[in-house]
Amino acid sequence: MASLSWLRRQAVGWSLVRNASLAETMDRVGFVQADPIRAPAPAQDLILRQRVSGYRAGDLDRAYPTLPLEEDYVYAYGFVTRPLRRFLHPRPTDDGDGPYQPRGLAAEVLAFVREHGVTHPRSLWEAFGRTRVVNGWGGQSAATTRVLEELHYYGLVRVARRENGVRLYEPAPPLDDPLDVSERAREVALLIARVLAPVPEASLRAALPRRLSRAAGGRGAVVRGLLATGALAATEVDGVRYLWPVDLAPAEGEPEERVRLLAPFDPVVWDRRRFEHLWGWAYRFEAYTPPAKRRLGYYALPLLWRDRVIGWANCARDPEGRLTVETGYVDGPPKARRFAVALGAEIARLETFLTPRGGRTVSRRPVPRAASAATPTPVR
Repeated sequence: MASLSWLRRQAVGWSLVRNASLAETMDRVGFVQADPIRAPAPAQDLILRQRVSGYRAGDLDRAYPTLPLEEDYVYAYGFVTRPLRRFLHPRPTDDGDGPYQPRGLAAEVLAFVREHGVTHPRSLWEAFGRTRVVNGWGGQSAATTRVLEELHYYGLVRVARRENGVRLYEPAPPLDDPLDVSERAREVALLIARVLAPVPEASLRAALPRRLSRAAGGRGAVVRGLLATGALAATEVDGVRYLWPVDLAPAEGEPEERVRLLAPFDPVVWDRRRFEHLWGWAYRFEAYTPPAKRRLGYYALPLLWRDRVIGWANCARDPEGRLTVETGYVDGPPKARRFAVALGAEIARLETFLTPRGGRTVSRRPVPRAASAATPTPVR
């Protein structure tokens, strides 16, 4: 019979599998969420370092032009394997009135990219001016940059590579004849269920692309269809129904005695509903929370010990360039010496991950949690 202990074992065992290469890992996971905040590294790098042997910060950006990958949207923005593009595109428009057709400035920008090839947003400023518009975060962006993002969302341009974090775009290859929209919705749902497995049914439904699911009869219909065909397995614990692709073999055995500092968007901790059910306390991402109201820290990394998330850590460089790791715990740190050894080993791995290839690792110095840091209220 399934239990919280079983669910925790699967959440960790299914997700945190290490592969010898970045290409193998991407083939296995299909999607890795991206986030540009570097505290101490972008989310995609923090996610991959737990799954790729010898991974260093920036490896994905360096390898991207040579791998069959795309930047795209699934349940969030990130990196997907190229074969998945045929399930994500063409994206339905909000009004559902046929395929997306660029008009006005969008049509002009698309023509420019098709004529000039790989395009830096700066080149569009020079060609079309720097009119500003409100972006998705409430700030200001160049109108041409917003148009590039729109063309990218609808699959007409792709990210060729990045320069200092800036996306450079090129024309996207044309799609073959589009697949049936119901088939596409099912495949995307199975991808998300695999990445987040085992995932609460309510969370899976909420994560499905809204427009694609609507065109396929609705999010509920997509999930019910996968359950009816046996593509998804299910169990219920404490009244919460969990789903996962049926071909995932149960993770057996005791969890590894290892500490992992996870990205806030790591699949193990991504779903806050599941997080609170499995680990009994409320993790919050506070980068956009006013400093005075933060309880865990600007970019708190969930601290996983064996198969339990028992606290968090904030990482930064001190004025001498040394890595500082400030930890906090829900119920205090484990007293066993093996935990302290495992935490030290994880900090050493983090320092190596942050060291440029060919660079020199500076001395490591973990710093205890500040006494003023607040402890989150456990979920009972």
